[in-house]
Amino acid sequence: MSKIYTSAADAVADIPSGSSLAVGGFGLCGIPDVLIAALAAGPATDFEVFSNNCGTDGHGLGTLLEDRRIRRVTASYVGENREFARQYLSGELEVELTPQGTLAEKMRAGGAGIPAFFTPSGVGTPISEGGLPWRYAADGSVALASPPKEVRVFGGRDYVLEESITADFSLVHAMVADTEGNLVFNKAAMNFNPLAAMAGRVCVAQVEVIVAAGELDPEQIHLPGIFVDRIVHIGQQDKKIEKRTVSAAEEGTR
Repeated sequence: MSKIYTSAADAVADIPSGSSLAVGGFGLCGIPDVLIAALAAGPATDFEVFSNNCGTDGHGLGTLLEDRRIRRVTASYVGENREFARQYLSGELEVELTPQGTLAEKMRAGGAGIPAFFTPSGVGTPISEGGLPWRYAADGSVALASPPKEVRVFGGRDYVLEESITADFSLVHAMVADTEGNLVFNKAAMNFNPLAAMAGRVCVAQVEVIVAAGELDPEQIHLPGIFVDRIVHIGQQDKKIEKRTVSAAEEGTR
């Protein structure tokens, strides 16, 4: 069967309410924006999301968040989304904050079939000792806190046990795909996209360019097609900038 889908809507049409989603991208770089928009246009809701961040106000996963379509987020950075902060602090959203490297490895390990691993990141903090607020109550008290995790000593150093991530679906963005699903990512879009793809039981990839099988040099391929189930051609991505910073023109210059 062909992995090529004619539209993003077709590629995400069977994602049901309550699904868990591993979503690629870093900030607004390399996010699967077309797939997210197609999901937002459908009826499914109550998602659990694993992603580096939750988009920004009005962009990326932020669109699903604004529509109250996300119930839980596991992320490492959430500082660019005011609505995210409002929902979290008011008790409308459950949030598990995770060290960035740990989150990346949790996705990679899940895709590799490794159920858990030990890492030094987070030892001696609420990450390992428990007590991080996952969900607040309406009155501002902590309704649900993170549990303590197992800590063991290896080579005289403490390590905390982290469980890996697998999701029902993964949504990713790539620069190039061949018809077998082998993917090539562009620069910073390598962050989290390959890992999210591996973590999903069904991986949907939006791509800017599709080539025939065999056209990609095997050494070019960043993610083998065995991890990719569906491909949507979107053409050149309309890239957004989170924070535009410019300097004032000096007098006498243009």
